[in-house]
Amino acid sequence: MTVMKFRTSLALSALILASSLTMEALVPAVAAKPAARSKKVMKAKIERDVMMADELMNKGKYADAADLYRQAMSRNTKNVYAITGLGMALGRQFKLDGAVEQFDKALELDPRNALAHSGKAMCLVNRLQSSSMTIQKNRDSMLKQAESEAREAISADPTMSEAHYNLGMVLKEQGRLDEAAGEFREAIKDDPQSSDACAQLGMVKLSQTSLAEAGENFKKAISLNSGNSTAHYGLGQVNLQQGRIDDAIKELNTALYQFPNSAPVHQALGESYAAQGNTVAAIKEFQESIRIKPENAAPYLKIADIRANRGDLELSIAELRSGLEILPDNAQLHMAVADQSLQLEKLDAALKEYQSVLNVNPANAAAAKGLTRCYYLKAQKEATGAFTLSNEYEQADQQLQQAIRMNPNDMELRLAEAKLRALSGQTVDLAAIGSPRTDGERIAYAEALLAQNKFKEASDQMTTVLSGANDSKQVLAIGDLALMIKDLNSADAAYRKATLLPGGAERAKRGAGLVAKARDTARQDLTLADDLAKRKQLPSAVDKYHASIYGNPVVPETRIGLAQTLERMSPPTSRALREAIVQWRAYISLEPNLPAKELEKLNKRIQKLDEKAYKVEQKEKQRKT
Repeated sequence: MTVMKFRTSLALSALILASSLTMEALVPAVAAKPAARSKKVMKAKIERDVMMADELMNKGKYADAADLYRQAMSRNTKNVYAITGLGMALGRQFKLDGAVEQFDKALELDPRNALAHSGKAMCLVNRLQSSSMTIQKNRDSMLKQAESEAREAISADPTMSEAHYNLGMVLKEQGRLDEAAGEFREAIKDDPQSSDACAQLGMVKLSQTSLAEAGENFKKAISLNSGNSTAHYGLGQVNLQQGRIDDAIKELNTALYQFPNSAPVHQALGESYAAQGNTVAAIKEFQESIRIKPENAAPYLKIADIRANRGDLELSIAELRSGLEILPDNAQLHMAVADQSLQLEKLDAALKEYQSVLNVNPANAAAAKGLTRCYYLKAQKEATGAFTLSNEYEQADQQLQQAIRMNPNDMELRLAEAKLRALSGQTVDLAAIGSPRTDGERIAYAEALLAQNKFKEASDQMTTVLSGANDSKQVLAIGDLALMIKDLNSADAAYRKATLLPGGAERAKRGAGLVAKARDTARQDLTLADDLAKRKQLPSAVDKYHASIYGNPVVPETRIGLAQTLERMSPPTSRALREAIVQWRAYISLEPNLPAKELEKLNKRIQKLDEKAYKVEQKEKQRKT
């Protein structure tokens, strides 16, 4: 990496040298004593050593500079310029303990030494690049200490460019971007040739998505020093975000040549290759980024995304879990594992991960929605629309209510609440919640409608969402979500649309295959359920009907078969009879064109079942008391 022009005290060193030579010239040669003349020559030599070392620092030859500073110190152990110079030379080589030792030594001799305070700030910031968990846990306190040292340096020398630069670096690490930009501008004002300050100002603007301004700062930094790897990296990021992928790769490879061990550069290269569709090269770069900086969550997520897009969800989850070994509290990693576990129908694993996110951040609306969706599918799978354990419902409701309190204007959370209440048997008026306006709200609305067995209305919402999506990635995401919530018709429509869009054919084919498999499995479960019902193996038949409905909820024959089987259960239970009512109503919803006489007949049947369920329920209560 490149560095600031060393040092603001260079002019002062030159002045001291000039003064010493002038003093020597004023003394007549004949009058000078040999010892005095020897001291003056040695003083000049010491200052020449410091000046030569300073020049080597500016050329990036830190080890050679360190040797010269040591030579100067061997002649004068209290030479503050040589001591601070050695500290900077060691610091630039990341020999941080040795650097701090020299800065402390300088401060013992000169407590207000600006360069020593600035150097200590630099060392503290550089320590944060370590992957040591001990250092990462103390990150905040180290940054506070670094800020204090940098401000002490500026107090001692307000025009020291390097001190403003180091303070800017501290503020940037703290996320105080506007303040950081101000310090980098001060550094540039004090040293217009500071390539590093220009590059870091560009990095701040990049973080603030001011791409044009960031690009100008990176170009200026490169014009001042073509070896500035940070500037090449930043310019590569600007090109990447502006869609100029080839230009991005060119700049990033330049940065990598100058600084091969940079985790951010490897990650950005991975993103560039992924944008080109070169996933093999992308994964290689992401893995290299992880090797260098394993505590960064982003490359784990990027690799997982590539594997998920290939359909390798198990491999994707394994990658995410390797990240969680290093970052056990990272919400992004837990969310990704939860979402993909849900896609694999590993509902208990998904619940655990969503709860991990909510334990850290109860306001996380996405996790609350995922948790509700998970409970919904679990209820459908285990009991077709009802919670089997009351404490599960209570836990889900408590976490959802907490998220709603912290996100009162989130309509999707309100719809998730409606879906949860419908599963518990409560009547919910969705119209009272309002009309959906965004695609996310429409999908949540569709799920709430499905929970009430309003299949046609749910399909209309999904059709609206799908008609507005024209990018293959968006369309495939809709298909994947529809498949997950068992809306197979919407999933099939999405995958068929994706086959016609650039880059979507392969994934769409795989998705269509999953839809066909789900339908076939549900059909097999229905056939087996019918056969078991004929043999009067009613409990086993009920289980298979449940499995068939979970796999494909819109098959009318499955609803009839389950309703009739539940009615035949002996002895009759209120729970079985009420579920039979739910199934008959679902059947009516799936057959909107039923003849009037048949519809009337079914409604009378439902009424009789309701009366019977009430009587059975009263008897059950009496037995309990």
